[in-house]
Amino acid sequence: MPRPTDAAHEWISIPDPEEERTWIFDVTFLLSNWTCIFGRGCQGVLTEPAPELVHGCCSYGAHFSDADDVARVEAAAATLTAEDWQFINKGRRGGVTRTDKKGVVTTRMAEDACIFLNRPEFPGGAGCALHRAALARGERPMDLKPEVCWQLPLRREDLRTEDGHVMTTVTQWDRRHWGGGGAEFAWWCTEEPAAFVGAVPVYEEMAGELEAMVGPAVYRSIRQILTERRAAGTALPHPTIRRRRKASA
Repeated sequence: MPRPTDAAHEWISIPDPEEERTWIFDVTFLLSNWTCIFGRGCQGVLTEPAPELVHGCCSYGAHFSDADDVARVEAAAATLTAEDWQFINKGRRGGVTRTDKKGVVTTRMAEDACIFLNRPEFPGGAGCALHRAALARGERPMDLKPEVCWQLPLRREDLRTEDGHVMTTVTQWDRRHWGGGGAEFAWWCTEEPAAFVGAVPVYEEMAGELEAMVGPAVYRSIRQILTERRAAGTALPHPTIRRRRKASA
């Protein structure tokens, strides 16, 4: 679990008004101007930079959080058309998920990446078929995609104490969160200056995702706090930005 004592980031805790839970937010990341640069300089998560593949973080099958997550994505996949999805025939024939020997369920792979990832040669262009379909319908991509996909690079982690109280941390995904494989990534967006070019801070850009993760009441509270911190100009710059400034000094 990320530790709030980490000197590289600032943290703030908020009691949940409806349950025995304390929320711990990564203020530094939420106030940063990180943004997804899929197809706009993202180097991917393979062992060598591969921007030409336009894989983003979709080179591996997406892990599901629970059975409801699986069912929702399978139902969404059933609504996709050939205009939405490059690998629709493979998905219809073999399904869209696989279960390994340990019982871990992920999306299936197709040609060395997630089965939902349309490649650059697809008429509609590269990107997640579920994401593409949602936008075309005027829906939220997060309602169709696996939870881990729509949450990235936000990470929620729960820790239950002996007395039953839950401590929930909301922070950024780091390499270490991916296990041993994360250390092999040639590039990871939350540590690269190229991804910190957003027009608005993360807590605004990912408002829908954050509200879904923490609930409307808690999101309103953290949004107000972060807005005040931003206006005051007292926020600690993200470590990636600090490194960039140091290198250019």
